[in-house]
Amino acid sequence: MKKRNWLLVLGLTLAMLLAACGSGEGTSTSNGNAGGSGSGSGDGDADGGTKNISVVLKTLSSPYWKYVEAGAKKAGEDLGVNVTIVGPSSEAEIIQQVNMLEDQLSQQPDAIVVSPTQPDTVIPVLEDASSQGVPVLLIDSDADFEGKVTFIGTENYDAGQEAGKEIASKLQPGDKVVLIAGALGNPATDARIKGAKDALEEAGMVIAAEQPADSDKAKAMSVMENILEAEDDIKAVFSANDDMAIGVLRAVEAANLDIIIYGTDGTEEAVQSIIDGGLTGTIAQNPYNMGYEGVKSALAAANGETVEERIDSGVEIITSENAQKQLEFLQSLSN
Repeated sequence: MKKRNWLLVLGLTLAMLLAACGSGEGTSTSNGNAGGSGSGSGDGDADGGTKNISVVLKTLSSPYWKYVEAGAKKAGEDLGVNVTIVGPSSEAEIIQQVNMLEDQLSQQPDAIVVSPTQPDTVIPVLEDASSQGVPVLLIDSDADFEGKVTFIGTENYDAGQEAGKEIASKLQPGDKVVLIAGALGNPATDARIKGAKDALEEAGMVIAAEQPADSDKAKAMSVMENILEAEDDIKAVFSANDDMAIGVLRAVEAANLDIIIYGTDGTEEAVQSIIDGGLTGTIAQNPYNMGYEGVKSALAAANGETVEERIDSGVEIITSENAQKQLEFLQSLSN
């Protein structure tokens, strides 16, 4: 009997361990004590204890958000901060992000860094956090939330404008351009599309189609295939992110067409595609710095320090002329 009971306890213990390992999907952590000698800068111990910062991203499944994650982790190591990073399985999982945000708030972090996919859906949770005295910082995508400490990221409308001007410089007035948007209601991708559209129309281009593809390669490929069946003589495409631009490229190559294609984000895959003669260019953001600055500013806010109300992380146009340099930089982040 004793042996049977012992085996039962062992089995239950193993089951609990396996469940704990499985629950880590969509979650990563950075222990601030693991990155140095323990003294560090001392920032994480300003009030006598290591700070806990929660970072809730739109997803952890795409290269762009991996760069944000890497920056946040490095900040945690450098500053002696415990950083927990979570994100849904895709940017289309809006309710999943809300649930993750609620879960992180229930763990009483010292500050929360959020990149809202649809701001309206998370504002009630952000207001709850603010009412509890938890500083809320937004990165990549802004929200109409008065309680936020700061917004850190690209001015997405301006990024779209830069893309529109760059594309227009390669075309003639009257040429047809296609716009591929992200998930409906995503403020970052919506702003990029609006900026590009305004710049293109001002330059005399014709917007032949404007369709969402949920920031997904496969959907973007399908959307572009349908557009190519309905429209002829398309000269250029602007995509609100690089994953969709790659999907567009696949559809264009399958149709054996020569079309200018620009994405947004500056991911390693997109930059490599430019080098290989696929994509024409991408509007590169600085997601690594967004993640790093998000945690750094969250720590400052948690310590009662003043943080700038808006921090622009800037953009850079990547073409065949500077793609190799950009690729080397991105590869250095994963080394």
